[in-house]
Amino acid sequence: QVQLVESGGGLVQPGGSLRLSCAASGFTFSIYTMGWYRQAPGKQRELVAVITGGGSTGYADSVKGRITISRDNAKNTVYLQMNSLKPEDTAVYYCNGRLTTPARRLEYWGQGTQVTVSS
Repeated sequence: QVQLVESGGGLVQPGGSLRLSCAASGFTFSIYTMGWYRQAPGKQRELVAVITGGGSTGYADSVKGRITISRDNAKNTVYLQMNSLKPEDTAVYYCNGRLTTPARRLEYWGQGTQVTVSS
């Protein structure tokens, strides 16, 4: 059974930091591209950051320099370190795992964790 379980969300003041974790199980984590997405109220879900199985990373322009994605393949976990948080970072953050081959595309989502940036 595939599971992606996020943790680490919460309420933080502007300028503060949070570290999100996503524990994966039920699939071969190390070969999947993992990502973090977020969805703010009334807005579409958007990509925040992505990391390939080999460790290459990509970021949305709005978070570059403030947010870092990393993974520990031994622990089947992907992280999102968020610094210098802004009120506009407030959203539900979702963990995503994706594997694309010529024959098929496999994709999994976590249940989401709320991040609220407010004074």
